Amino acid sequence: MYRGKSIAVVVPAYNEEKLIGATLESIPDYVDRVFVVNDGSTDGTADIVEEYKAKDPRIRLINKSNGGVGSAIVFGYKAATEEGLDISAVMAGDNQMDPAYLPSLLDPIIDGEAHYTKGNRLSGKDSYRGMSRWRLLGNNLLTLLTKISSGLWHISDPQNGYTAIDNSVFKRLDPEEIFAWYGYCNDLLTRLNMYGFVVKDVPIPARYGDEKSKIKYPEYIYRVSKLLLLDFVMRISYKQKSKSVISFVSAAFVVAVLSYLGILVILGTQSVYQAPSQVFLFLAFASALTVSILLVFYLFLMICGTALLHRRVPKLNP
Repeated sequence: MYRGKSIAVVVPAYNEEKLIGATLESIPDYVDRVFVVNDGSTDGTADIVEEYKAKDPRIRLINKSNGGVGSAIVFGYKAATEEGLDISAVMAGDNQMDPAYLPSLLDPIIDGEAHYTKGNRLSGKDSYRGMSRWRLLGNNLLTLLTKISSGLWHISDPQNGYTAIDNSVFKRLDPEEIFAWYGYCNDLLTRLNMYGFVVKDVPIPARYGDEKSKIKYPEYIYRVSKLLLLDFVMRISYKQKSKSVISFVSAAFVVAVLSYLGILVILGTQSVYQAPSQVFLFLAFASALTVSILLVFYLFLMICGTALLHRRVPKLNP
């Protein structure tokens, strides 16, 4: 227990025989349950976990076929909610997550400040020290794209897997809709914002050791870029019935109509060749054209989003 709340740690693991032991040894004593999700490992990961399981009654081993890190984490979330635990944190099996910072992720949820917390390695030079320049560049680019896709403009480092979630929030999501591969974190951020849940960044410095990345970057770039585009359309479509969106579209329509009326009035007068009228005509035409393009783009998004939502219907359980 931590501050009166039961805590689960989900450990997604794929071929982590070298580091899974160090990961399990580092998990704090206040954690009530540890769910190691073996995502179809072909090495000795499962055997090592079984050894630790015999010594630590908190450990549960979940063996599943390889489905991606997002799928593994969802399996762990499900197990935690089924056991009635309050909060689930994620600490990957490669020992990158420093357990000393786990309370920093748990406290905002317990204090009612957030429903979901995540680490941020981009909060300052000290935080991203040890991160290569290429990784830092890619992370900043993904941060910008995820902000646009999710609408969460205050978050950074969306690929950070060191997270915690209020399990009462996870119960309300449809786990089958969450992206199963490496982009799960981006997809989850979008869905949390769509439903109005609060996400908070927590500064946590990067920690790298002997782990090796399993990401195939050409495939990663293609699949995550596609996901971010689809999530953007899904979010805009889901929000289209909100008062703010309706007000924006209504105001844009009024501006377009008034601009076109202004053009007609000027063209119907004899002063159209006077300098002030020409300036006003240009401004009215530019305004009308710009707003019209925005409205057409918005309509395009709505049509695409409606078709998308028929295939990826966002569901929020009561």
